[in-house]
Amino acid sequence: MIRVVIADDHKVVREGLAFLLNAEPGIEVAGQAADGTAALRAIRELSPDVVLLDLFMPSLDGMAVLAAMRAEGLTAQVLVLTSSQDDDHLVQAVKAGALSFLPKTAGVDQVIESVLAAARGESVLQPAATTRLIEELRRGSAPDPLRLLTPRETEVLREVARGRANREIAKTLCVTEETVKSHVSSILAKLGLADRTQAAIFGLQHHVVPLDEALG
Repeated sequence: MIRVVIADDHKVVREGLAFLLNAEPGIEVAGQAADGTAALRAIRELSPDVVLLDLFMPSLDGMAVLAAMRAEGLTAQVLVLTSSQDDDHLVQAVKAGALSFLPKTAGVDQVIESVLAAARGESVLQPAATTRLIEELRRGSAPDPLRLLTPRETEVLREVARGRANREIAKTLCVTEETVKSHVSSILAKLGLADRTQAAIFGLQHHVVPLDEALG
């Protein structure tokens, strides 16, 4: 029996996929999650074989979930759910540990085939993303880790590098402290950092703010 966790913030998508997969002999939907934090919790607790993971979710996004899974040694095969036409996101997800990806517009046969392939450890990649991934591997250049961050996460990292506390960052960016905490957690997970001190140092090393401004 292939155990699956579905992580997507759209209820219709989750329930539609769950209906399709539960109807297939040999596949069981063990759990569902509406955000990245819940997804990580489900993966830890349920030990699924395959995770269907949306890249764009509240709390922690899919890239942060992938980073946390790698850091914790969680071995479920990840099949990224996407409505994005941006090959860059998909390539970065594969490089972060995703096995392959599945468009949200996929038909029943494609969904089943992709999950079965993932359970076997086989990748299913669209030709454009495959080409892009091969090109990046051929170049052999280290990707800019800042590309893993969303624009808002980059703003938060910039404020952390300036030595500002969550309350100050929240006021500056006109968001709640809880939102700032979620962004900081996502930044740490994506960049493989232990705490905000390391995040501040990372930000300075990658010039998110001028060094003299941060020290001033």
